Amino acid sequence: MANATVSYLWRDRKAHEGYRTGISLHSHTNQSRETLDFLANLGSKYALIRPLLARLEHRAERLHGVRVDYASSYWTPPMTPKLAFDLESAQIEKLGQNSMVSITDHDNIAAPMLLRTVPSARRIPVSVEWSVPYGGVQDFHLGIHNLPSSRAKQWMKTLAEFTANPREERLREILVALHEEPHVLVVFNHPMWDLFLIGEERHRFMVNEFLQKFGGWLHALELNGLRNWEENRETRRLAERWNMVLISGGDRHGVEPNANINLTNAATFTEFVHDIRRERQSNILFMPQYAQPWKHRLLQSTLDAIRNYPDFPQGSRTWDERAYHPDAHGVVRPLSEIWPRGRAPLAVQFVIKSVQMLGSRPVSGGLRMAWNDASQLRLALRDQES
Repeated sequence: MANATVSYLWRDRKAHEGYRTGISLHSHTNQSRETLDFLANLGSKYALIRPLLARLEHRAERLHGVRVDYASSYWTPPMTPKLAFDLESAQIEKLGQNSMVSITDHDNIAAPMLLRTVPSARRIPVSVEWSVPYGGVQDFHLGIHNLPSSRAKQWMKTLAEFTANPREERLREILVALHEEPHVLVVFNHPMWDLFLIGEERHRFMVNEFLQKFGGWLHALELNGLRNWEENRETRRLAERWNMVLISGGDRHGVEPNANINLTNAATFTEFVHDIRRERQSNILFMPQYAQPWKHRLLQSTLDAIRNYPDFPQGSRTWDERAYHPDAHGVVRPLSEIWPRGRAPLAVQFVIKSVQMLGSRPVSGGLRMAWNDASQLRLALRDQES
């Protein structure tokens, strides 16, 4: 029987007491390639957005000989692995606890491998967020935590081969093999997020079908720190339906630390995996930032992605150094190297400035009040504790 407790630091300032360790799960660094496919999907779904995108696409091809390719484009979060590790560790250590951090960049393990050369982070688990194509129309994201160091690169090759050529029989083989690794933790991240906008009902059906076929080799479902209350309530109900353990996952992409962590008395990450897999015991703590209006937090995460960070290492300072697209010859390069005359087109500058203006103090404060979802907060707390 799965046993998960959920607590909220803004309601109980002592909720973390009695636990030795706080664990940050599921966050991203500048080693993570974040797809821009969602822009094309938004253009297909929303009639007002499509003409704007079409105009920008047409201008790029007519004036600069570059055809916009969303599938081959990506952006990277601003924080380096060390900055991200220190950010997550500091939030936990301010509570007076030992910290563990498991970074899960999309489909690569560069960050934990780099961090293992740093004395303060040498015990970081080798973890990844694996994009799993499913049903020809959706991707599911699995957090694969604590891969064995000696075989991590081989595991990444196996995962990449499947993503390039997905087959259900092969997926079953891989998940069975991961389950047979006794110290590996496999988490279904943000299961109720309809990532490719295929429709709520269809997505829900596919999630349940996926769990029916493969749930026996998954170890937990994630309550996501960047998704909204309703979606997390659905995940809680999903966990009850399938008798699965709930676990935290902040999904940080910007410079705000994860909005939830796991609490444990484990002394090592492997011991924590044992708590989840064998004892089926999980203690989740939501941090105060999760109580802020969800739309406001999404805006802040977006602003984090497009801000300039003059003190960061070169290549991570401006948003267009962190966004990549194929040039006229098909070579993927930072946008800062592709812009004509080295500057973004006026239309792009206008869009970026408009979004940045939403983060200014007077506008941001007004939006926070307009988006205040206190009723959702009260409802969520009752539902979680019922």
